[in-house]
Amino acid sequence: MNQLKELIDHKRKMDIFESEVAKLPQVNLPLVHRFTDGMYIREIHMPAGSVVTSRTHKTQHPFVVAQGMVDVIDEEGKIERIMAPYMGITQAGTRRVLKVLRDTVWITFHATDKKDPVAIADEITESTNDLLPDGFKQAYLGNKEDLWLLE
Repeated sequence: MNQLKELIDHKRKMDIFESEVAKLPQVNLPLVHRFTDGMYIREIHMPAGSVVTSRTHKTQHPFVVAQGMVDVIDEEGKIERIMAPYMGITQAGTRRVLKVLRDTVWITFHATDKKDPVAIADEITESTNDLLPDGFKQAYLGNKEDLWLLE
């Protein structure tokens, strides 16, 4: 019971942290979207010095850190330093805070036949943070001018 309470506390702390970060000036995070038969590949470029929060992942999927170095904080409060090159598996239910230590390129791979990044994001992730400011929940796609669709 105590472990469950601690996990709930860490998740709420992450909500509070994310809602406070959302009030700060936002960093440009260019995205590249690629599609193959049955797969969506999402590449995000994160500059050193930024803090990035993720939505909660609904699916298990592979990821690659192709460039850079980040400290990854999970919902349990554990910190892991990841340096490129690195390959991992994101488990369903995962949500992260990234402290970007060096310019980083993080690539994820998702099984889907969809070609619309917004629809895919809604299919594979969810925002569970009720503390985020209105209008912020769509920011995970970046600025429209930074969406690069490659087929």
